[in-house]
Amino acid sequence: MLQQQYKDNINTLLQKIQEAEAIVVGGAAGMSAACGYNWYSSNDESFIKHFGNFIEKYGIDNMFNGFYYRFSTREERWAYMATLNKFVYDSEVGQTYLDLAKLLENKDYFIVTTNQDTQFSKVFPKDKVSAIQGDWRYFQCNNRCHDQVYFNKEQVDEMYENIDGTRIPTELIPICPKCGGDMEPWVRSFVFLEGSLYKSELSKYREYLMENKDKKILFLELGVGTMTPMFIKEPFWKMTHSFPSAYYISINPNDAVVPRELEGKGLAITEDISKIFQDSLKDRAKNEQ
Repeated sequence: MLQQQYKDNINTLLQKIQEAEAIVVGGAAGMSAACGYNWYSSNDESFIKHFGNFIEKYGIDNMFNGFYYRFSTREERWAYMATLNKFVYDSEVGQTYLDLAKLLENKDYFIVTTNQDTQFSKVFPKDKVSAIQGDWRYFQCNNRCHDQVYFNKEQVDEMYENIDGTRIPTELIPICPKCGGDMEPWVRSFVFLEGSLYKSELSKYREYLMENKDKKILFLELGVGTMTPMFIKEPFWKMTHSFPSAYYISINPNDAVVPRELEGKGLAITEDISKIFQDSLKDRAKNEQ
């Protein structure tokens, strides 16, 4: 029975992708976790490998919590930030993202993501992705004294190369060119800059929705949990309910759910995203032979 349900879910996913005139993908942390980049795991091999010094000295238990850790000095905090940024830049594209690209081949699609790890941006065209919670590749002014973000790779490389234990030299701390205050990673925080770039990311997403709301549209939710449901999960529910030809699929081993109001217009797949994608591609290849 369970095996048949699994096959039925695969068939529905492939059918809805094939039938869709437009696909809106909502991707969150579960997408990266599915390919080994788990920002919330303390036992993750990658976290231990790259952040061992910080785990040992400060007891930081995962990458996400390390961002909010109250370091005693700016030099220590920026050593951690440089390590995290370097991890983002150097991480290879996860197989889950490559498989998603294959599933979306020759389809009209758009991706909205709360991820800040740039995995989507490494695979998909810039005009097809809206990162609505920021992007680790940019710095902003901590004081938000002006509306500009700065590409940071050169600064990150220099900081990382000069880490001494768990500190960087004071002179390498990124400073705002306008007010002289510290910079800050352009990711969701208490000082997140919702300026022109943020508004541009939202605008791309909204324009795609308005252009396609009356078409046969598939909302494909991938790895979205319950920590911030207001950004992807709840809007997907509301739009699926109100758009006449919309259908909703959520894939998440822990938090996939379809509200009663979407009965007949939604499917929850409580399986590993990477396995679902791999088996879907295999089945599609067999059907095309």
